[in-house]
Amino acid sequence: MWPVQDYRDHDAVSLAELVRTGGTTPAELLATARARLAEVNPVLNVVVRDVHPPAATGPEPEGGRPFAGVPFLLKDLHQDLAGVPTSNGSRSLRDVPAAETATTVERWVEAGLVVFGKTNTPEFGAKALTEPHVFGPARNPWDTDHTPGGSSGGSAAAVAAGVVPCAAASDGGGSIRIPASACGLFGLKPSRGTLPHGPAHGEPIGGTTTDGVVSRSVRDSAAMLDVLAGPSDTSAYLPGALPEGGFAAEVGQDPGRLRIGVTWASSINADPHPEAIAAARRAADLLSDLGHEVVEVPMPVDDARLAKDFLTTWFVHCAASVAEAMEAAGVGEDHFEPDTRVMAALGRATTALDYVRAVEGRHEHVRRLAAFHADHDLLLTPTTATPPPRIGAFDLPAPVALVQRALLTAKAGSVLRFTPLVDQMISQNLGWVPYTQLANLTGRPAMSVPLHWTPEGLPIGSQLVGRLGSDGLLLRVAAQLEQAAPWWDRRPPL
Repeated sequence: MWPVQDYRDHDAVSLAELVRTGGTTPAELLATARARLAEVNPVLNVVVRDVHPPAATGPEPEGGRPFAGVPFLLKDLHQDLAGVPTSNGSRSLRDVPAAETATTVERWVEAGLVVFGKTNTPEFGAKALTEPHVFGPARNPWDTDHTPGGSSGGSAAAVAAGVVPCAAASDGGGSIRIPASACGLFGLKPSRGTLPHGPAHGEPIGGTTTDGVVSRSVRDSAAMLDVLAGPSDTSAYLPGALPEGGFAAEVGQDPGRLRIGVTWASSINADPHPEAIAAARRAADLLSDLGHEVVEVPMPVDDARLAKDFLTTWFVHCAASVAEAMEAAGVGEDHFEPDTRVMAALGRATTALDYVRAVEGRHEHVRRLAAFHADHDLLLTPTTATPPPRIGAFDLPAPVALVQRALLTAKAGSVLRFTPLVDQMISQNLGWVPYTQLANLTGRPAMSVPLHWTPEGLPIGSQLVGRLGSDGLLLRVAAQLEQAAPWWDRRPPL
């Protein structure tokens, strides 16, 4: 077993190279990762299920498996491993084994990654916090009184704490970028269609969701994208504009001189925290110093309308997720958290017409963002509008919780639509994260880069959104920023 400090001095690419050259063994790395997990998990609550590492079954690729022997964690949301339960953060599915392995998980295993656990996530990934009732909250290693974000909060906290160099994540409304921001990591949400779905789910939330990773180095995220990118036999469409030499080859390449628009304006949160604005300004200054043209711009889309479209589709998806879980587990609605039941009730009360309008509304956001990108290569915002909130900060006050329970007992889904509960849920879910849903609804690639820490030592990332298919350009810019303002040696105090 390695000393933890030596282990944490390597990213996944470096560990894989050590395995290839005989500098270490997969067994040594796994023992070190498990030891680090045993040290921090009682405090951080990042891994909620132990997994016996599955063996790769495919033929040995020419040149070997790119991540052979590197310890890895799956997110306990849709990232199925056959025979192992995927709880989706819900008590209802805690003991229901997955029938088959997800396509992205197959690719990770075939790349040689050693999966030994599944990470904490909110129920059905429905919040930007990781505080599921069934497992309890995950905590941020920079300050354990604060959230690591969500929904990939367990994965991000595990990477930041040095359990693994990078971990599986997914993003349906910011769930890679938000926890990357909260935990001082790099997180890239790829362009829609770049990564496959399936086989259990074709296009989660109408194609707004994608898998990916959170990592400490840009090159890890790029190399992981090479592992995952490309269609499967059941993919709905072919991805376009994949780099000829692969995404890893983009790291270190010159992006050229770019025109970048920066804003922190938001109709959802009209008063972003000063530290969020400082994060965006810090990124803008660095990009200017690197030779790019950075100009202040208004928010290029109607983000209040975008939030409504996002939540309308999200509530309907939540209703479908609850119904599917009830059928799979043979349980009733009492097996779900109250907030989940409210979202599901709102979804069931949504008319087909309202749902179609919300889906069609995405095209207006695409057009407006495309108009912006006609004159600007990238959009720069803070990743979040506040530093990571404290654990429990968004728990409902007792009187409101009583009203919530009464309405749920009365099955008054249509009434719920007109109560202050909905406004409060919007504030809770999106008020501190108003910037990330844009990339999901439009399908554009976006990344969070860790460039700023508050005086209290909490990270806040900077988000950059590119044109469809500009994932390689984002990686080039990220590598520029990583070299100009290195974050590798910044470690949480835990």
